[in-house]
Amino acid sequence: MSYLINNKNQKIAYKALKGKSPGIIFLHGLNSDMHGIKALSIEKYAKKHNLSYIRFDCRGHGKSFGNFEDFNITDWKNDTLYIIDKLTKGPQILIGSSMGGWLMMLAAKLRKKRVCGLIGLAAAPDFGKDLYSALNKKNKKEINTKGITKYSSYGFSYYLKKKFFIEAEKNRVLNKPFYFTKPLVLIHGLKDTVVKENVPRKIMKRVTGKNVNIIYLKESNHRLSSDTDLRMIKQSIDYIKNNL
Repeated sequence: MSYLINNKNQKIAYKALKGKSPGIIFLHGLNSDMHGIKALSIEKYAKKHNLSYIRFDCRGHGKSFGNFEDFNITDWKNDTLYIIDKLTKGPQILIGSSMGGWLMMLAAKLRKKRVCGLIGLAAAPDFGKDLYSALNKKNKKEINTKGITKYSSYGFSYYLKKKFFIEAEKNRVLNKPFYFTKPLVLIHGLKDTVVKENVPRKIMKRVTGKNVNIIYLKESNHRLSSDTDLRMIKQSIDYIKNNL
C-alpha cells in the first residue's frame, strides 16, 4: 500500500499496478474501501492482462486520512480527480461501485479527455435526497438543529452532517443531460435492496451517447460479488476495451 499526499497534507491510501493502457481505476462505495472482493478481483484481471490499475480509499474511508463524517461527495470527487491527475497517464476505464458510480460520472464530466469508458456496479448517483428521505424524524431534527445525526442502515451505523446533504445537492449529475459518448455499462442486481432497479434506466436516459448498456442480473444483490457478478464485470471491461 502507498499514500498520496493531497494539497491539504492529508493521506490518500492506494494500491497501484503498473501496466499498459487503458488503465483501470476502481471507485468504492459509501463506507466501504478498496479491499473488497470486486476491487481485488479486478486487480487480478488487470494483472493477467498487464493493464495499469489503481484502487484507493477516499478520505474518511479505509486507511486514508480522517473520519467519515468530516467528508462528503465533493471531497471524494476531489480525491478521485487527484488520483487521476497525479497517478495515471493515458485513457482510463472507471469502475464505480454504488457511490463510486456517482464519483465515476463526476470524474468523467470533469476529465473528459482522460476517461475512455465507465462501468457502474449498482451505480447510485444523486442519492442525497433518497438518503435524507430515509432518515427518521429524530435524524432529520438533529440534522437541522445540531447539524449532525447518527444514522443506522443495513447493519452499519455512521454519522451524517448537514453539509453532506448540501454538497450532495451541488454535485447532482442526473438533473440535466450527461454528455458522455464513450462506452458505458451499468450492471445491476434485481435483488438489490439498496439502489432501486430503475436507477440504471434513469442514467441511460440522461446520457447523450448511444453506447450505453444495462445488464440486469436476476439473482444478484447490491454487493455484486458472486462468481457470476465478477465474471460479468470482467466481460464488461473486455467490451469497453474492444469498443475504444
